[in-house]
Amino acid sequence: MAGAFDLHDPPDRQLVDECIHCGFCLPTCPTYVLWGEEMDSPRGRIHLMKIGLEGEPLSGPMAGHFDACLGCMACVTACPSGVRYDRLLESTRQQVERRTRRSPADRAFRGAIFRLFPYPNRLRVAATLLRAYRGLRIDTVLRRTGLVRSLPQRLQALESLAPSMPRRPAGDPPGRVAPSGPKRATVGMLTGCVQRVFFDRVNVATARVLSAEGCEIVIPPDQPCCGALSMHAGRQAEAQEFARRTIDAFDAGMGVDAVVVNAAGCGSTMKEYAHLLRDDPEYARRAAALTLKVRDVSEFLADLGPAAPRHPLELRAAYHDACHLAHAQGIRRQPREVLETIPGLSLQEVREPEICCGSAGIYNLVEPQPAAELGERKARNILATDPDVIVTANPGCTLQIRTHVGRLGRSVPVLHPVEMLDASIRGAGTATLLGE
Repeated sequence: MAGAFDLHDPPDRQLVDECIHCGFCLPTCPTYVLWGEEMDSPRGRIHLMKIGLEGEPLSGPMAGHFDACLGCMACVTACPSGVRYDRLLESTRQQVERRTRRSPADRAFRGAIFRLFPYPNRLRVAATLLRAYRGLRIDTVLRRTGLVRSLPQRLQALESLAPSMPRRPAGDPPGRVAPSGPKRATVGMLTGCVQRVFFDRVNVATARVLSAEGCEIVIPPDQPCCGALSMHAGRQAEAQEFARRTIDAFDAGMGVDAVVVNAAGCGSTMKEYAHLLRDDPEYARRAAALTLKVRDVSEFLADLGPAAPRHPLELRAAYHDACHLAHAQGIRRQPREVLETIPGLSLQEVREPEICCGSAGIYNLVEPQPAAELGERKARNILATDPDVIVTANPGCTLQIRTHVGRLGRSVPVLHPVEMLDASIRGAGTATLLGE
C-alpha cells in the first residue's frame, strides 16, 4: 500500500469516514486542551490517518502527532457519532512503531521500558535497588545538590515517579483463597506486573475483599503480563504473545464465573483480546471466551452486591476516574456505588474528570513535559476538593497523582477503591489508611 501505512492492519477507512469533524471531542482531548493545535486533536489525527491512507507518507511530524496522543479515549466517550478512535489509534500506533525510524536514544529508552516493566521478576530486582536508593537517601542528595536536574528529562520523570518502597512487601496472595462464609462465586484474579511488585497491598486487599464477599479465588501462579503496555504503545506482536500466554494461564482448568482485574489498563486490554487475536486460528475463540469473563473488581462487586458488614470511615475521598476504566471500559458508576457502601465516607467529585492525569501507560516517561502539565492540572483539581484521601483504580494514575500532589507541597494518600473497602470490612479505621 502506498502512503503512510502498509497492508498489515492499517486504520479502517470506514471508521475514518465516520468522523464528521463536529468538534465535540476537542474540549475533552488533553493535548488539544494544552496546545490548541488541530493536528493534536482526535479529529485532526483522524484527518492525518485519512491522508495517510490516500498516499501521504508517514513523516516524522505526522508520527509525532500520533505519539503525542495519550490514548485516554475521552474522545470516544464524547463523540456523538460513536467513532471508534480507540480502534483507529491501535491500528495506527502499530504502523508508527514498525515504520518510523526513531533516534537511537529514543529506541534505547523505549526498549529498556519494555524489557523491564512487563516482567515482574525483573521489576522485583528494580524494586530492591529502588529500596536501597531511597533508604540510603541518595535521592535526597541528588535533589539538594541539583544533580537530578542535570539528567535527561525522561530520566528525571522516571526518578520522580518511582514509588517509595515499604521495607516489608505485602507479598502475593496464595494460589487459592477460600470464601468467608457461603460461596457466592468462583473467580480468577489477575495480579498484574507493576501492581504485583509496587502495589502488592492492592492485590492482598482485593483477595480479602472478594473472600469477605463470598468468593472463592483462583490465582494462576504462572500468569504473565497481560500485554497492556505493549498494546497501548503499538507493539502489536508483543501484545499478542502476552495475550496468548495470559489466555493459557487462565484456561488451565479454571471453571470460574469471572476473571477479576484491579488495574484499569489491564482490564481494558483483556476486554479487547477478542479483537487483538481475531485473526489467530488457534486463539481467536479462546480469546473471545475469556473476554466475556473479564470484570473490573468494582464492576464485579457492584453486580455481586455487598454481603460483608462495613465499618465507618469518616473521610473525605476525592475519586479520580482512571481513563481506561471510565472511557475505555465505560465504568464510572460502579466504583462510586462500591465506595458509597462505606458508612461515613464522603465522596468528592473532581473538576474536569474527563481530562487525563497524564500517566497513560508509558506516556509520562516518553512525553514527560505534557504529562507533567497534565499531572499538575489534575493535582490542583483534586486538591481543590480538600480530600483526606484520593481514590483511583489504576497504578499509573496512582504514581502520577501522588508525584504531582507532592510537588504542590501536599501529602495525601492515594489508594485503590478495594483498599478503602478492605479497611471498612476489617474495621481497620482511618489511621491505617492515612498512615498515622
